[in-house]
Formats: sequence, C-alpha cells, structure tokens
Amino acid sequence: MLSRGPRYDQGMGMENPVGSSSRAGEPVFRSLALEAIPEPDYADVIVVPCRQSATSDPRAWADTVFSRSAMPRWVLALMALRQQLVGLAGIPKAPADVFAVSRVAGEEALITAEDRHLDFSCGVAFDAASHLLRVTTAVRLKGWRGRLYFVPVRVLHPLVLRAMMLRAARVLARN
Repeated sequence: MLSRGPRYDQGMGMENPVGSSSRAGEPVFRSLALEAIPEPDYADVIVVPCRQSATSDPRAWADTVFSRSAMPRWVLALMALRQQLVGLAGIPKAPADVFAVSRVAGEEALITAEDRHLDFSCGVAFDAASHLLRVTTAVRLKGWRGRLYFVPVRVLHPLVLRAMMLRAARVLARN
C-alpha cells in the first residue's frame, strides 16, 4: 500500500516519477488510475496470475471483476452491508453503475467515481504475455466522512479485491 506516493509527470504521459530518468530497459510502472488521481491518499496494486486461455480485453476483465454475478457471496454481503451503513455517516448509497468502465487505453480499463466523501480510480490491466491481471486503485479522501468511511475499507479492500480478481480469472478461463 502506498500513501502519498511519488508525483508523476503528467506531461510525460505518466511515464516517470518526477525527477527520475527513463533509460531503455528500466522497468516503468504506469496506470490510468494514477493519471486520474496523481497524488492519492491511498493506493495499492494487486496482481493475480491467470490461465493462458483467458481473454486479454481489459474491458472484459474490468466488467467481470466488478460484475455482481461474478462476485463471491461474502463480497456481495459486504457490499450490501456497505449500502445499509453509509447513510449513517451522511454518505450517499453507491449507484448501480458505480463500477462502469469510463475509458480503455491499451491494455488497461479505467473505472472512476467521484463523490463528496472520496474520489476513486481503478485501473484494470491484463498482461497477455505473462498472463497477469493487475488492478491499481487510487483514492483521494475528502473531509471527515471520507476518512471515517475509509477506516474499514482500508483493511478490507485488498482482501475483497483479490477475491474478486480470482473469481473473475476463473469465470473468464471458462469462456
């Protein structure tokens, strides 16, 4: 997990952290999620291996990872609980299309949501050469409601997202 990570040079297309060089052969990390929220209060990257027969379409991966029909039951239960509890903190319930893909660029699909308590950005990418699914999450918290809301989310998010990714990998491997 990353808190207040490096600033990225948006003028360089998110190619390099500000102040670093870009020599040929050096690993470079890019994500549309960090382009949308370049200085997050919270960020993480979760990677899971996938079968070789899986699709390489990032929109299909994003749609499947965040599909209610592909979510484990315990994740659905947590999502339902979230919808019931957020009103207590004055946070609106999430709309049905909160995880809709807003943009696809290359091998990554971007999902964004802006609300009065936080901004959320999620890049779902599939590396066809290594058969790895990568989800990058970036969050900007707004006010006390956002900080309060994010206390349990910070703990549960990696567990929930990894379970969703593994389920999506199984679903897409069958197709």
